[in-house]
Order: sequence, then C-alpha cells, then structure tokens
Amino acid sequence: MRIEKIYALYKESYKVFKDTRDEAKDAIYFSLKGANFNGNAYAMEALKKGASYAVIDEKQYKVDDRMILVEDALTCLQDLARYHRQQLKVPIIALTGSNGKTTTKELIHVVLDKKFNCYATKGNFNNHIGVPLTLLSITPDHDFGVIEMGANHQHEIEALCNIALPDFGYITNFGRVHLEGFGSFEGVIKGKTEMYRHLKKQGKKVFVNQDDPIQMERTEGMERIVFGSSDGVCKIAFLGADPFVNISFQGMEIKSRLIGNYNFSNIAAAVCIGSYFGVETDKIKIAIEGYIPENNRSQIIHHAGNKIILDAYNANPNSMEAALNNLGTLSDKKKVAVLGDMFELGVDSREEHQNIADQAVKLGLDRIYLIGETFADLSVEGAEVYQFNSFDAFTDHFKHQSFSKTTFLVKASRGMALERILEYL
Repeated sequence: MRIEKIYALYKESYKVFKDTRDEAKDAIYFSLKGANFNGNAYAMEALKKGASYAVIDEKQYKVDDRMILVEDALTCLQDLARYHRQQLKVPIIALTGSNGKTTTKELIHVVLDKKFNCYATKGNFNNHIGVPLTLLSITPDHDFGVIEMGANHQHEIEALCNIALPDFGYITNFGRVHLEGFGSFEGVIKGKTEMYRHLKKQGKKVFVNQDDPIQMERTEGMERIVFGSSDGVCKIAFLGADPFVNISFQGMEIKSRLIGNYNFSNIAAAVCIGSYFGVETDKIKIAIEGYIPENNRSQIIHHAGNKIILDAYNANPNSMEAALNNLGTLSDKKKVAVLGDMFELGVDSREEHQNIADQAVKLGLDRIYLIGETFADLSVEGAEVYQFNSFDAFTDHFKHQSFSKTTFLVKASRGMALERILEYL
C-alpha cells in the first residue's frame, strides 16, 4: 500500500503505537521487531484491543482485512513520519548533545507551552523508532514540536534529521560519551554536528551557546541565534548554585529547582529559545521555577535527615566529573559519593573510571563508594574509599551503616540501576 493511503488512514485518529500494552483504541499498530520479539505475532491482539489497523511485514500473519502488509514495518513507520512532517506547518526544534538533552528538551517544552500548544518527545524516545513516534504524535492542533535526538554511532543524527526535517536545532554540548560507538571524542563531535550540516544545507537556523568555543566554531557561516554571558547577545547571567541554579535574565532573577552549575546552560538555552519566540519574561520565569526534575535526573530527596542528590539516570565521564565538582562546591558539611560504572566507553573505559575515582578522592569527601566491575578493579588510594564489584556486594555492607545530616551524590549509567539505593537510605 502506498504511503499516501496509509497516511489517509492515520489521519482518521492521528495515533500510532508499537506495543500492545499501550493505548490501542482507533490507533494504527506497527509490528516492529527486536532481538527477542516479533511484533507481527501481536498484530491480531492489537486489533482486538481496539486498533483500527495493523501494519505487518510477514505475509503469514495477514489474517484480517485490517492488516496492512508492507515490505518492512519500521521503514514504513519512518516513511509515514517523514510524510506527515512534510504536511505539517508546525515548526520543529531538534536537539541533541552528549549531556543534558532530556532536561533541556523538557525546559524548552515548559517554556514554549506558556504561549503555544507545544508537543515534545516523551521521556527519551529519541532514536530511530522514538523520533518517528514523536512526530506522529504531533497534530495540526499543535503550534510547536520539540524533538530530542540521541545517537551512539555516526550517521544516526543525519538519519533522524532526514525524518524530522527540523526548522531549528540546538546541540547541548560535546562530551566523552558513547566512545565505543563514536570511536573518539572527535568522533562524538563529528556525529553530533550532523545536525548542523543538515540545517546548514536546508538554510535553517541554530541556537548556539556563545560560551562554548567548539559550538561557535562548528556553526561558522550558519544563521544562528546566540545566547551566553556576554553583552550583545541573549544575555543570561549565572548567579550561583547551592544547590539550585539561579540566573538573571532581563533584570529578573529566576530560581530553578535544578542542581549543579552544569544545568546553567540547559536553563539558558530554554530561556533564549522562549524569548526568541516571544514568550514573556515573567512567563519564562514561572515555567523555569515550576519545573521539577524527575526520573532519577538531578532529583533532590530529603529522607531521615539526609539529602540525596539522585542523578542515576545515566552517566559518562563529563557528566560524572560535573556532578562531583558540584558536590565539592556545596556548603554541606558531610558528603558521600556513591558512584557506579559508566558504560559504552570502549578501550578508554578503565582510564576514564580511574580519572573519576581520583577526582573523587581529591575532593576530600567523607566517604566514596565505587560500585561495578570496572570501578572495583581500580587501584584507588583513600582511607574512606570502598569498592564493590556488584550492587549486592555494596548493599551487604551499606545496609549496616548509619548516616545523619549527610549529603549523598548517587550517579551511574542506567544499566547499574543505582536508584535502588533509596530503599537502604
């Protein structure tokens, strides 16, 4: 079936889904495949749960007239999203980067939503499946779309841009992340700036942090909207972070609920973008001050007299370094770091973990817990450093400890699920 005909069916509800556990009523089901599942096998179940149609790519599963047989269901989903994007008159802002993508996306969303009907990527649906699903959730009733894009290899951002066709772009930063896939830090820069190359070719605009020299260099010759701490641009001043980031914009102080000076640029980007699109300053202030992080991202939890900085959604050398530096600057008297392994660092993994462990020791913290096979295998000098090769080994020790008026930093890659520490605190 031609994509135009599938699009006509999609327009009956503007709803698609890929998981039979999701809301199915009147939506089109796409039979995607994974290493351990075949979505075709669930197509009939999707129809029984209320789906209007099911897109399949294996002929033996076509047992109902509402099943649409295509060559490849994923390609069809992506083609449908691209076709939908071409019909939409909604401006799209795309963003990527090594750190802070999701937080920045959510901040941009809450700011723009003060003036517009804005749709943004849910959670971290930012890959070759998530971006099409996000686009297909944007309807003509929306005024804006904010699309987060993730990547761990070359050409992924390029492919996502070719689907989303953004009008504006923003890259948060470049960091030592996904080195296993990108190959090197320079590989990270090359992969992420595929967004810049796409936007430049299409004559579109970028938002750029003037205080980041790499960003300024890589956007030379592009039409850019610049923000930073200098006069003559969208000037946003950093007022401090102990623990929450405070900024000043157009003479107004904005007190966020985000910790760490590393979140300053995330807030500044949202402020600049909101201001550029005409959101009033007082509404920007309300949006930023009302945003409370969740899902283990820079959350502050107070419990039993202790303060827990829960930043366990993900980690890489740059974000880990920034989180430790922030912990070191806090005025709290008793401070403990609970750090878990960082993944996807390839041949640099041991060196990067050693650097983080050494940095933690130099901060003079009251105690340091290093958890995971890589951290446990390091040689770390420090009287209050404890190393464990697994979370279970850590908890066997930790559950017998007692803490009072202590600030904990909890940070690790997602696969460590270090938020489990909460039940022991």
